[in-house]
Amino acid sequence: MKVLSMIQPWASLFVLREAKYETRSWKTNYRGPLAIHTSKKVDKDTLSYAAIQSLLGKHGYTKENLPTGKIIAVCRLENCLRVTENNETWAVLEDGQVVSGNDYFLGDFKVGGYAWEVQDMKMLDEFIPAKGQLGLWEHVLK
Repeated sequence: MKVLSMIQPWASLFVLREAKYETRSWKTNYRGPLAIHTSKKVDKDTLSYAAIQSLLGKHGYTKENLPTGKIIAVCRLENCLRVTENNETWAVLEDGQVVSGNDYFLGDFKVGGYAWEVQDMKMLDEFIPAKGQLGLWEHVLK
């Protein structure tokens, strides 16, 4: 299965569907099953914000118990949409979708970047330890 590594807390916020999109500077033509992996790296600056702590707290997570170095969820990559406009509090994607609110603030919607759109997000009952890689990589899920 294709796997995407993400830094915490961004990975958990995405898997918990607090963020609708994963934003990247690069696109992929791949569509289909996708596993979400949490890298060992944690964005401590982001975790210092009360709003981020609150979003994670709704789901029982704190900066102390965020999983790292594990595949935590599976979903289906449906689309990879280019950001065509950014107005500092909202953005427009190439298909005309307007991104605002938490979806905007939990992403990096630079013009020319990409918003990855997924469906059917399912957190795994048991997380799978794995060493991450850059880009999309392969892992056999058991």
